[in-house]
Amino acid sequence: MNVDKALNMLRTLPRVSLANIRDNPNAKKKSKRGRAQHGGDKHGAGNKGSGQRQNYMRLGYETGNTPFYLRFSYEPYYRGHHLRRQYPPVSLLELQRLIDMSRIDPSQPIDLTTFCTTGLYDIRPASRHFGVQLTDEGADIFQAKVNIEVQHASELVIATIEKCGGTITTAYYDPFSLVALVNPQKWFEKGVPIPERAIPPQDAAAYYLEARNRGYIADPEQISQERVVLAQKYGYDLPKIEEDPDAEMLLMRKDPRQVFYGLHPGWVISLKDRAIIKRKDQ
Repeated sequence: MNVDKALNMLRTLPRVSLANIRDNPNAKKKSKRGRAQHGGDKHGAGNKGSGQRQNYMRLGYETGNTPFYLRFSYEPYYRGHHLRRQYPPVSLLELQRLIDMSRIDPSQPIDLTTFCTTGLYDIRPASRHFGVQLTDEGADIFQAKVNIEVQHASELVIATIEKCGGTITTAYYDPFSLVALVNPQKWFEKGVPIPERAIPPQDAAAYYLEARNRGYIADPEQISQERVVLAQKYGYDLPKIEEDPDAEMLLMRKDPRQVFYGLHPGWVISLKDRAIIKRKDQ
């Protein structure tokens, strides 16, 4: 009886296929929703967004959007900015303050080494720093008589220095010479000869050849003429350096190949023996 009933059932039921296979009722228990990293498809290991990871995204990445450096076009005038020579500024106000605080001795020639030894000025040749730019802030109160050497100065700065009876020179130093000039003690401790200053590159030579810029390779006669012209332009009486009691200090200049005052290229300074080792060959 049961066999006939089963056969009749098979005749009426459809053919068994993948489309009509089902589990028995209550055969499988529904899993409970997970938490944390297992809590749904939004938090799976393969479905994390960039902002959900522990590591930081790269600079400029904005989670799939176009980054800002692609949305905005570049500026053509900014091309090659990392190759330009940099001149960290020092104002006349700061220079006067350093003199008043006895950080700088105005009775001695002032150059880049003088600024660096104050401990208040930082020059980094590795960061394309090439020296001091003397700015005109404080020109109305500056009153020191100095012999100063900088790398760049404006016309008002030159007029202010010369009005007070001082002299100013703009000079170029190559990066290799700057390393020795910025920290002489560290250079002398190496026991290596003093380097010879290189000539300025073509794009900088024009500035230091100009007498109105007081360039160190300009014609001295033209510099004397430009001193008179600048005094007439700004309306002050030009002091006569030759009659000044400090004329020797004010007229002291470095050779275009010289790095330190009183020390020539090729000499070795021994700090331990407190001696200067000079070379015999010329």
